[in-house]
Amino acid sequence: MPTLVLLRHGQSRWNLENRFTGWVDVDLTAEGEAQARHGGELIKQAGIRFDRAYTSVLTRAIRTAQIALDAAGQGAIPLIKDWRLNERHYGGLTGLNKAETAARHGEEQVRIWRRSYDVPPPPLAADSEFDFSKDPRYAGAILPTTESLKNTLERVLPYWEAEIAPKLKAGEDLLIAAHGNSLRAIIKHLFNVGENDIVGVEIPTGNPLLIELDADLKPVSARYLDEQRAETLPKAA
Repeated sequence: MPTLVLLRHGQSRWNLENRFTGWVDVDLTAEGEAQARHGGELIKQAGIRFDRAYTSVLTRAIRTAQIALDAAGQGAIPLIKDWRLNERHYGGLTGLNKAETAARHGEEQVRIWRRSYDVPPPPLAADSEFDFSKDPRYAGAILPTTESLKNTLERVLPYWEAEIAPKLKAGEDLLIAAHGNSLRAIIKHLFNVGENDIVGVEIPTGNPLLIELDADLKPVSARYLDEQRAETLPKAA
């Protein structure tokens, strides 16, 4: 059975500042580095060996992958980076403090933007300092100006089907170190989670989620390696 491990990046500087980060490229805090290292130690203790790893093009996810793999004694395996594994694009909320945004727009409106499945935040303004269109990491790509979780799934899934699923079907064991919403999209797909339920699925930072898959890439079992910090998992349909 192929093995897949999902790892949400450790605490970032903007996580600490309670800001909407999305595609902004911020680094890990010292606590985030420690979380990534702990995740790698758990992988090593579990005896999991990877053939390759995937991550987004954002520093906090890349460094989480690198730190975790080093801690697991697997720092030399191939690490593939792709923007389609990026965090959800928070549009016009990008960079804003979450508490201040709730005070300005109302907690219910912010809850809808953050937690609904298919309602995106307002789009990023054309003159925003967070315009990513000239970033060479996205050369040739048609970039969103805002995303819901549904939109995030729509860009993650083609990459999953074209690149990641074939490797798993070939018997490779993989690590994906990414973000709360891009990993939530993968979980929705794998476990066939309903639209109303997936928004409530929480993925702890730095805690590897070990998923064993059958030949059709249906989950056979799933567990967090740090059971004391585990969230409730959806059951495979």
